[in-house]
Amino acid sequence: MMNMRIGISVVTHQGQNIWENGLGQNIVFLADLLLRLSFVQSVILIDVGDQANMPPQVDLKAYRLRLMKTREATDEVDVIIEMGGALDIEWLDLMRSRGKKVVFFCCGQPYVGLAEAAVFAKPSHASRPDHCDEVWLLPKDILLEPLMRMLHRCDVQIAPYIWHPQFIEQRITEVVALGLGYGYVCGQDDAAKVRAGLSVAIFEPNISVVKASIVPMLICDEAYRADRSTVQAMHVLNTLHLKDHPTMLYLANSLDLVREHKATFYGRHDIVGFMAEHADVSAVVSHQWQNQQNYCYLDVLYGNYPLIHNSPWLQDAGYYYPNFDILQGAAQLQHAQSDHHRGLADYRARSRRVFDAVAPGNPNNLEGYAARLLHLCRDAKFAETGSRA
Repeated sequence: MMNMRIGISVVTHQGQNIWENGLGQNIVFLADLLLRLSFVQSVILIDVGDQANMPPQVDLKAYRLRLMKTREATDEVDVIIEMGGALDIEWLDLMRSRGKKVVFFCCGQPYVGLAEAAVFAKPSHASRPDHCDEVWLLPKDILLEPLMRMLHRCDVQIAPYIWHPQFIEQRITEVVALGLGYGYVCGQDDAAKVRAGLSVAIFEPNISVVKASIVPMLICDEAYRADRSTVQAMHVLNTLHLKDHPTMLYLANSLDLVREHKATFYGRHDIVGFMAEHADVSAVVSHQWQNQQNYCYLDVLYGNYPLIHNSPWLQDAGYYYPNFDILQGAAQLQHAQSDHHRGLADYRARSRRVFDAVAPGNPNNLEGYAARLLHLCRDAKFAETGSRA
C-alpha cells in the first residue's frame, strides 16, 4: 500500500497576506485536497522565503501542515510540487537521484510569463528545462500544453482547478466585526437602486495584458452612453501606477464617465474590504485574455454581486459576454442593472453549482489529483512498496 509524503513549495516574505494573490490560497486548497487521499500520509510546505511563517490567515495546525526549509524536507518527502516558489536546482537533482518525483505546477499563464518578461524587461525566473518529471497545468492553459512539453522536455498533465470559500468567509467575519458587510442586498428600495444605476468596481490588476482594466472601462462607458441611468459611478482599482501614463490618460479622458466626474481611480484593495467599505458598489465588470479561471470571479459570485465577465469557463454563471465584445458586455451590464434583484435566487443557484464543482472535496477533483499522482509515481519504489525510499 502506498504511503506518499508530499512537499509543496511556498515563498514567505515580510508583510505577507493571503489576499496578495491567488497562489497562496491555491496552495492551501491543494494541500487540503491531497490530505483527503487515502494514500497520502502527509503534506508539508517547503519554505524558500525568509520569514518561516505563513500569512496570518493560515493556521498550519488547523490545516495539519508543517512548514520546513528545503534541507529539513530532504528526508520528509517522496513527491515535490514546485508551485509557490522556485526550489534549489541542486537539491532537486539530489532528490530525483534518490528516486523522488518532482512536479512543476505552473498556475500562472506560462506564455505571457515568458513573453512579457522578455519584451517588457520584467523580473523573472527560469529554471533549467529538465529539472522536473512532469509539468501540471490548470485547464485554463490547456492550449499551452505543447509549449510546456517542448520547453520542459517532459510529460504535461492537466490538473483540476479548485477553490473553497474559507478565506473569503474569514475576511467577511473581519469586516462584520467592524460594522460593515459584504454581499448584494435585496430590499424594499430595489426600484430606487435600479433608477439610481449601478456603482461598478473593476479589480483587474493591470500588471499584464491577460487581466487589464481597459475593456471593463469601455464596457462601463458604452453602457453609460447608451443609458445614463445604467451606471452611477465607476471605481477602477490597481491603476495608481498607471495614472501618469499617456495611453491611460488618453483612454480615461476619452470616457464620458471620466469627463462627467463619475469615475474614481484607486490603488490596490482586496475585494471584500473594498466592497464592504464602499457599500454603494453593487457590481463588478471584468475582462481576461487567455486566463479564464480566476479566484476574483468566485469571490464576487460568493457575494451574489452581478459579475459581468468574459470567462467561457463561467458561461453559466454571472453575466457572460464573449471575447472582447464591448457591446455585449455593455448589454449584460444593463441587464444586471435592471433585472439582477429579480433573478437573484437563480443567480445564486448557478453560482453554487460552480462552487460545488471546484470544491477540494468534490469526488471528481479528488479522483483527478489521485490520477495525477499515481501516473507520476507509476515507476517509483515507494509507490510500489509503501517504503520511504
